Amino acid sequence: MARVIKKRWTTEIEAGLSRRDRRSCDYEAYVPDALAGRGIALDGDAAADVTDAERAIVALDAGAVTLVDTEALARLLLRAECVASSRIEGLEVGARRLLRAEAAQELLGEEPSDVTAIEVLGNIKAMSSAIQSVSPGDSITVNQLLDFHRTLLADTRLARHGGVIRNEQNWIGGSDYNPCSAVFVPPPPELVPGLLDDLCRFCNEDSLPAVAQAAMAHAQFETIHPFVDGNGRTGRALIHLVLRRRGLATRILPPVSLVLATWASDYIAGLEATRYRGPVSSRAAHDGVNLWVARFAAAARRAVDDASSFETKAQALQREWRAQLGSVRANSATDLLLRALPGAPIVTVNSAAVLIGRSFAAANDAIARLSGAGILRQLSVGRRNRAFEAPAIIEAFTDLERQLASPEGNTRTSEPARRVPRRR
Repeated sequence: MARVIKKRWTTEIEAGLSRRDRRSCDYEAYVPDALAGRGIALDGDAAADVTDAERAIVALDAGAVTLVDTEALARLLLRAECVASSRIEGLEVGARRLLRAEAAQELLGEEPSDVTAIEVLGNIKAMSSAIQSVSPGDSITVNQLLDFHRTLLADTRLARHGGVIRNEQNWIGGSDYNPCSAVFVPPPPELVPGLLDDLCRFCNEDSLPAVAQAAMAHAQFETIHPFVDGNGRTGRALIHLVLRRRGLATRILPPVSLVLATWASDYIAGLEATRYRGPVSSRAAHDGVNLWVARFAAAARRAVDDASSFETKAQALQREWRAQLGSVRANSATDLLLRALPGAPIVTVNSAAVLIGRSFAAANDAIARLSGAGILRQLSVGRRNRAFEAPAIIEAFTDLERQLASPEGNTRTSEPARRVPRRR
């Protein structure tokens, strides 16, 4: 039975804090029902929304072959998803700024001076590592979640908390010093390990449709809030672990977090709807679960639609590039680099050679040809190194971010609901 535990918070700090921050009070910590083995019934509308979302995800994952290098689309959507996941927690960085920091770090071995970009890059590294740790049919474990969280916080000021389940009470909203005015208080720390074990058991079941399972797993994780920091990003990574384990999204990540960030008030209200009190058989429990699952399924479907529109744009760009270049021999270095650019919009000669599996000289010639046609543009990355960027792809990526930030999916008729890069 979902319940609250009444607790007493006593503040011993007297000096240097406002009256609000040094308050003592009674508060209620919420304890959710277990998920493993629980029967969850979906109403007709919610079930139909889930079915639509699953079909769309499967089609994107299996059918993104019109973009020649489907892995390129996967890399770019991974980057978009991680950026959005970070933005929900307040780390904002534009596409060009992030890509240049990534180029300095990954291509040139230099440490970027952009602290925010470094943290977002850590999110990408953690997400990529987590995805590779689970294949269809594998189990999802608590240790995998801890490893993800450890990688996520590795290069931040909170690195010491990485991969460590909290041993103190936390809360959402209100004062930083007490839970007296908190919007939500998660379970007491002594209950967290057991709730995480139950959550992973639920993630390894197959009784629910995969999208509904991912929705419930995410909501439960956010309710448990097992870490000092990084709960949102870890909880959103769990969505993709579930979808990958169930075989829906094995290559392409639908950028669900981008839509959740746009529908922020609906997202929060959906999570709150799952935090009923009383028996799991209650009307409140049933209605709350159905509201959240339907809302999550709609976000997943919207994410797929917008990702597909980016693929269409990438196809159009590749046709334009080939028209600009004239004759391009199949499987030449130029041909291979054109295919790779959507997933790697900034390259050096060395990274391009590795990317396309050709010699340094061949990659250099290909870059020279693409630069001469205006497809690539030279820039400085780091202290003294040359790199080349494909502005059209970066601008298309920016357009995708803006589109996903629009509540209706069209920034010309529906302004972005959150901070995004300006239109070029």
